[in-house]
Amino acid sequence: MASTNNTAPSGVDSADEVLHEFGIVRVYKSGRVERPLVAPPVAPGLDGATGVESRDVHLGAYSVRLYLPPAAAATAPSARLPVLVYVHGGGFVAESAASPGCHRFLNRLTAACPALGVSVEYRLAPEHPLPAAYDDALAALKWTLSAADPWVAAHGDLDRVFLAGDSAGANICHYLAVHPDVVDARTPQDDGKGGGALARRRLKGAVLIHPWFWGSEAVGGEPRHPAARAMGARLWLFACPGADGMDDPRMNPLAPGAPGLGTMAGERVMVCAAEHDFLRWRSRAYAEAVAAARGAEGEGSVELLETEGEGHVFYVYKPDGDKAKAMLDRIVSFVNAP
Repeated sequence: MASTNNTAPSGVDSADEVLHEFGIVRVYKSGRVERPLVAPPVAPGLDGATGVESRDVHLGAYSVRLYLPPAAAATAPSARLPVLVYVHGGGFVAESAASPGCHRFLNRLTAACPALGVSVEYRLAPEHPLPAAYDDALAALKWTLSAADPWVAAHGDLDRVFLAGDSAGANICHYLAVHPDVVDARTPQDDGKGGGALARRRLKGAVLIHPWFWGSEAVGGEPRHPAARAMGARLWLFACPGADGMDDPRMNPLAPGAPGLGTMAGERVMVCAAEHDFLRWRSRAYAEAVAAARGAEGEGSVELLETEGEGHVFYVYKPDGDKAKAMLDRIVSFVNAP
């Protein structure tokens, strides 16, 4: 995703000069921003294929799209659903909770689990440079845990909250899972004596699909040439101008000084990788590092799913393929495991 600095041809208004070109986002000298590869958003509502109902909740700087599967109406009031807080990808600069691929995936995933879905619509760079997206996602998770929405209050099991996301969204999920406000979160719970005892509530789990991590040192089969390392981080540095290079802990959770992986909130972690994704080596290294940090006590709590013959976020582009269905089935099993 190379950035280019182009000079306007003779006779072309300099305001139309392209300053940054990454494919998924283009910035002109005038300040105009285009996202040429992003499909038009789809509205919430009843999904005819799955029976899932969705609606948007606007919460100031950010919003969420909620998903309620038909199982919510079919179960007893005491039988609550797991809650899936989803963060979409797009390099921190593109896509949306209302993007067709994301909306379709959430409809299918929440119906299959079944689970109550909370898809985060966060602010995008460059109009809102990072950490805006991180801040919005953290606020959305806290809002979810507050049960301020009637769907969450009536149907959500807040002892079974999962984070999930793809690409940049998976990066954000890691940020949330190691954030002190999440790791050390406490919530009032009835202690059976009418009091307000405080009990620690850890996330039940996290699903990181093709996470976008990078670093100055290559892992596995990644290219080792310094120019290639810099190229892999260029979009990150554009989206996060205040970053501490490509080894900023938000982009490289394996870097020295990054929050300890052993502190991650969540009983279990699932990492999805794809054979033809240039990020696959980083996904494997991350999963191995999380497992090692958890030690013997966390044995079996980290699951790595590698899909052969596919590339980055393949399930968005080929949602009806056998491998996309197999990945969804594995995520469903992960969410519903004891």
